Amino acid sequence: MLVRRDILVQSAASLGAYKMRSVLTVLGLTMGVTTIITVMTLIQGANLYVEQKVANLGTNVFQISRLPQAVTDFNLILKAMRYKHITVDDAGALGAACPHCEYVGATASTQVRVRFRDRELEDVSLTGQTPNMAHIDTTEIEHGRFFTDMEEQHDARVAVIGAGLRDEFFAGGDPLGKVIRAGPEEFTVIGVYEKIGSVLGRDRDSFLVIPMGVYLRLRGARGSVTLHVKASGGEQVFDQAQDEARLTLRARRGVTGNREDDFFISTATTYIAMWQSISAAFFAVFIMVSVISAIVGGIVIMNVMLVSVTERTKEIGVRRAVGATQADIGRQFLAESLLQCMAGGIIGILLGFTAALVLRNATGFPATVRTWVALLGLGLSSVIGLFFGIYPATRAAGLDPVAALRKE
Repeated sequence: MLVRRDILVQSAASLGAYKMRSVLTVLGLTMGVTTIITVMTLIQGANLYVEQKVANLGTNVFQISRLPQAVTDFNLILKAMRYKHITVDDAGALGAACPHCEYVGATASTQVRVRFRDRELEDVSLTGQTPNMAHIDTTEIEHGRFFTDMEEQHDARVAVIGAGLRDEFFAGGDPLGKVIRAGPEEFTVIGVYEKIGSVLGRDRDSFLVIPMGVYLRLRGARGSVTLHVKASGGEQVFDQAQDEARLTLRARRGVTGNREDDFFISTATTYIAMWQSISAAFFAVFIMVSVISAIVGGIVIMNVMLVSVTERTKEIGVRRAVGATQADIGRQFLAESLLQCMAGGIIGILLGFTAALVLRNATGFPATVRTWVALLGLGLSSVIGLFFGIYPATRAAGLDPVAALRKE
């Protein structure tokens, strides 16, 4: 009876004798495992991105908007486009009528062209905010300050810029006090936000925030604003604040009786629930396709192993004649199948992680490389190797040694 070391050595030698066939056999499983690893790392990265976005929103903050912020029903969006606009006056009324609402702020945004001296950037996000958004927004100001109520009341042309504008316009210099042009107006920079980063090539730091009053005078009052409500004090206070906000807005907008709200309230839970419903479907589809690809690779390995049994019939007969048992023959062929699958799994893991790292470095997408994902890929390839290697190994072990020796 052969020991395990001898079986592995003989299996490796047999695979080495047919290098090209072994490489092509492993290729199918490699592609399947690569797909699985890449999909898993992307899903993990997407989950991390959503968690970061939810953290930026704040777990004690909810939003009220005319259009749904987290929905996949396009018909609902079309219906909501007929609703009345939400205004800054609604924010003031809500702040006065909602005892559990600690802060009620408003924001609105559009895209503009921003210029500083001879440099210009297209499609920069221009956001109008009420001064109390400084207490609601979780994005920190790295340098300088936010604008005050007095500056809001006097329509001061001041702005807090993102780190992207600072790096583009003021690399190596202090932006505070400098004047930049956004659209037709000039603004004095009074603060710089901390760097947020980019996702999938989209720069999230190219923006500037100005007082809401100035924004409305520039863009007009035709659009709707988004209300941001902060309610600290625990889950019960947070729920009460939402109820009070809903009742107040229904009364102001003339929504009575059993009529549904003509506005939408979004919380961190809302975004997480939407993402989970979307990601679960994508995850299931991608994993199913990846597993099918890996199984196809396993079937290829089984077919090649069966061909190998036929080609090596005389070799099997010789080995049985010199004392090898049926178990020895079965173990060798099973080991060959397992070695090919594990080789395909390891190469697939390396390729999958490499693809994820390239994506993260090229686009900024937070693709995360987890140890358990690598172990999953290796485990899957091992299971496939064992499962699809059993039949060829049984076939080889069951050959009649006398008939095998007569095989030419």
